[in-house]
Amino acid sequence: MSATWIGLIAGLLTSIASVPQVVKTWRSRHARDLSIWQPLLLSVGVALWLIYGMLIGDTPLILANITPLLCNLALTAMKIRFRGNDPLPASDCRL
Repeated sequence: MSATWIGLIAGLLTSIASVPQVVKTWRSRHARDLSIWQPLLLSVGVALWLIYGMLIGDTPLILANITPLLCNLALTAMKIRFRGNDPLPASDCRL
């Protein structure tokens, strides 16, 4: 197996890792347990990896960072958009 194929497979696996969280957050319409910093910082880091991959012309690196960038930007947007939909924890409910 070539290094390019290993890079593509590794990129595929790490790319789809954030998809379940995006789907769960979208379906539940709340992101209370999601820190705004995690997807925001990952978006910046992945964007820099994407730019780096483009600068050096590394196809696996470029392809491996497109999906995570989109997923983490979506999570950041949903965290902001759904902040009013987050149910209060049972300990915070008042009678």
